[in-house]
Amino acid sequence: MFHIVLVEPEIPQNTGNIARTCAATGSVLHLIKPLGFEISESAVRRAGLDYWQYADVQVHEDLEEAFSALSGIPCFFFTTKAEKCYTDAEYPAECALFFGKETKGLDEELLVAHQEECVRIPMIKDRRSLNLSNCVAVALFEAMRQNGFAGLEKKGALHRLKWEG
Repeated sequence: MFHIVLVEPEIPQNTGNIARTCAATGSVLHLIKPLGFEISESAVRRAGLDYWQYADVQVHEDLEEAFSALSGIPCFFFTTKAEKCYTDAEYPAECALFFGKETKGLDEELLVAHQEECVRIPMIKDRRSLNLSNCVAVALFEAMRQNGFAGLEKKGALHRLKWEG
């Protein structure tokens, strides 16, 4: 099982996209306060987050509470500041993937404390960052690919027609 950890997310649409990705993959979404938006039932309905009810969402008061909930689970920290590429990491079948808030990323103190577990998604020099929900999808599917996409349907089917062969 994979755990997606968003530290102080600010943009509800990104978190909604990530919740949908988590719902589609059976991953757990951890949100660490403060949040830049409400996640009450009415706020989620108003935002049109139609997959929210399928996502396993856990809200934590702070990083310490999240680390306690994830005790014993290997953690990886995604940052534009890392030296190691995300594809060079080996993701076990259960791990936590940490992402920082949209405007700032993860705190440098956290990164320095976990230097060996910090990874980056390559991009052109002098670009600030990729969209948070895109980063989560790229990272999560690499971790799932390394584990054979366990638990996911690997073949699709047409609605009205059939594939040849």
